Amino acid sequence: MTDRYPPMPPRNPNPPYKRIATEEAWLSPEIMKRYRKEIAEPQINDPGFTQLWGFFCGDHPMAEAQRRRIQDLGEERIRDMDDSGIDMAVISLGSPGVQIFDTDTASALAEAANDELAEGIAKYPDRFVGLAAFSPLDPDRAARELERGVTKLGFKGGILNGHTLGTYLDDKKYWPVFEAAEALGVPIYLHPNMPSAQMIQPFLSRALDAAIYGFACDTGLHALRLMVSGIFDRFPNLQIILGHCGEALPYWLYRIDFMHTRISTTGRHPNVPKLKRRAWDYLCDNFYYTSSGVGWEPPIKYLMDVIGTDRMMYAMDYPWQFEKGEVGVLDAMDITPEAKKAFFEDNARRLFSIV
Repeated sequence: MTDRYPPMPPRNPNPPYKRIATEEAWLSPEIMKRYRKEIAEPQINDPGFTQLWGFFCGDHPMAEAQRRRIQDLGEERIRDMDDSGIDMAVISLGSPGVQIFDTDTASALAEAANDELAEGIAKYPDRFVGLAAFSPLDPDRAARELERGVTKLGFKGGILNGHTLGTYLDDKKYWPVFEAAEALGVPIYLHPNMPSAQMIQPFLSRALDAAIYGFACDTGLHALRLMVSGIFDRFPNLQIILGHCGEALPYWLYRIDFMHTRISTTGRHPNVPKLKRRAWDYLCDNFYYTSSGVGWEPPIKYLMDVIGTDRMMYAMDYPWQFEKGEVGVLDAMDITPEAKKAFFEDNARRLFSIV
């Protein structure tokens, strides 16, 4: 039996690769101020937000440290990266980002946050790259902001923090942002949000709503809704990134493929069209996966074996799951040197066009 918590070996001080962490969160001070105001004076009916940020807007030492770290784009973040052995961070707006606000407010906040993130990256261009935030409920403005982020601010893709006020983006009216991503040749990171108000109640009473289980349920659901909607037939080169070793979807790969084939080819459901390829193919060809929050060799090796070494990337999930010893564990993985370099560096450089 594999030891659940093996000793953390020291990291390799001179590895033959750079370590690029690909799911690292940041929030602007303005968005944080609005989160704290929402907790103090609730205006939005989002129990998931209240549950999560009700704690992290509080005075617990863990909450205070989290708020300090997630707003930093300077010395503390760089120090934490150095202490952890991380050479470069792909930084994106932390969950739920702007996606709890009304559409106009959210769009304006996203645009201001993108400008601020770009300024932070400019101070540490060899350490930071960024992903563009947007409000998906205004799809045309979102597409324009993604284009601005990539072509004007130098960002490497977009960040979508799960559902937006209970709305999932499988509806074709929201697809302009995916069309823009494919045209620009950049990926969209589908990052977790708390489960929507429609589904969260059974999770809340046992605190299963966040990273233990709820994040994976909601994000995996969103990814599957996109896939079965036919989005990858419409945009065959679109790439979506899933963290946390794929939000469990790679482990269900056989059953998802088997059962989706039965449903889609029999006309059993009016909202499940027959697709051009198998579900298996989309999950292997249109998704990338990261190790965020999973500093453990077995599931990482599983994804490399089933999905491919060219589709798996390193991420720490800073500052949500900040474990300085994690890199040493993954440096020591029993995989080929080529696979290890692809995991830590090469796949991220290729996908995000990092030179």
